[in-house]
Amino acid sequence: MGQCGCFGAAQAAKEQRAEADRLEAQDARARAAEAAQKRQQEYEKSAAGRAARAQIKAMKEAKTSNQGNQGEPVLKWQMG
Repeated sequence: MGQCGCFGAAQAAKEQRAEADRLEAQDARARAAEAAQKRQQEYEKSAAGRAARAQIKAMKEAKTSNQGNQGEPVLKWQMG
């Protein structure tokens, strides 16, 4: 017994939809990565980003120094 030709067409259409979905998802991931990179660059330029970078740098320097701060904060905040 032979198969109806429309089953092959349905399978081909299903494969095309799957390929289109895969390409769309790939494009969405690329756009999301670009947006994340842009947000990261904007954060690094902001005051909060600079403060975080200074905090990390100070913490690394404190870890590498032999003295240690014995309970004092790495960065001391000043008012005024």
